[in-house]
Amino acid sequence: MGNYLLRRFIRSVLTLLLVVFIVFSLLRLMPIEGYFPNYEKLSREQIEAGLMNMGLLDPLPVQFFRYVKSALHGDFGSSRTYMANVMVTDILKQKIPISMKFGLSSLFLALLISIPLSMAMASHKGKWIDRIGTLFLVILQAVPSAIYILLIQAIGTEKLHIKMLYQANDMTTWILPVISMSLGNIAFYTTWLRRYLIEEENKGYVILAKVKGVSSECILKKHMLKNAIVPMIQYLPNSIFNTMIGSIYVESLYSIPGMGGLLVQVIQKQDNTMVQAIVILFAVTGILGVLLGDILLCLIDPRVQLTSRGGV
Repeated sequence: MGNYLLRRFIRSVLTLLLVVFIVFSLLRLMPIEGYFPNYEKLSREQIEAGLMNMGLLDPLPVQFFRYVKSALHGDFGSSRTYMANVMVTDILKQKIPISMKFGLSSLFLALLISIPLSMAMASHKGKWIDRIGTLFLVILQAVPSAIYILLIQAIGTEKLHIKMLYQANDMTTWILPVISMSLGNIAFYTTWLRRYLIEEENKGYVILAKVKGVSSECILKKHMLKNAIVPMIQYLPNSIFNTMIGSIYVESLYSIPGMGGLLVQVIQKQDNTMVQAIVILFAVTGILGVLLGDILLCLIDPRVQLTSRGGV
């Protein structure tokens, strides 16, 4: 177990360093206007002096290792054009909590719907409840998210008269964004939990319980659900970490001042320092979420066998 976890950790660190290097290198190919809020008014000498002060004229490997060293201390530099001279970490501290509030709310709603829905579909496999549920899941997965997000927005604002634009002090403005952000997780968790529940149905302990006269409802709730949720645990850390990065489309549509909307704004303003930090944050959350999911699954599920190659 210890060797496996160490290998997974080293592999994740190397993957993260590779992603950071690629992002770092690509952004060095971007126009230098993104480093100066008043680029048009500066002379060539002033621009070169500014680039030198920022260390952007040093060799790329020197810049990269300096950036990694600073990032490990929580220093991602300062914004150049989005909020000139404001530390990137200070901006992220304002935006991340907002995205997490919406993300965690939508994840909670998704789990609240997915668990009973998957149980109903699995216990009525092949019947009308399962067929309708399957059709619902297929639609969610097949139709582009922008379509049903706009549909929710139209129905919510025009038919139900729910306020559209986000207001910090009005919880009703959370309704449409949270519903919109939850649909993807509803489709994912319901699909997989239904599958795992159906797999559990054919196992020996279920057959034995039925022979002993235990009701199907009791078997489903007390035994099958518990075992079916175990493999789903590995996806939960990634879902939680993803709440930090927000939803670009939903946050932009509802004017939510979170991470998703921030990425769009800094790209429009060509703030290379901010773009770099946000993209790296996205990579960190993704890699860390997968790593913690694998570790968590190994710790809680004794049935998991670690192969000699380090896989699960």
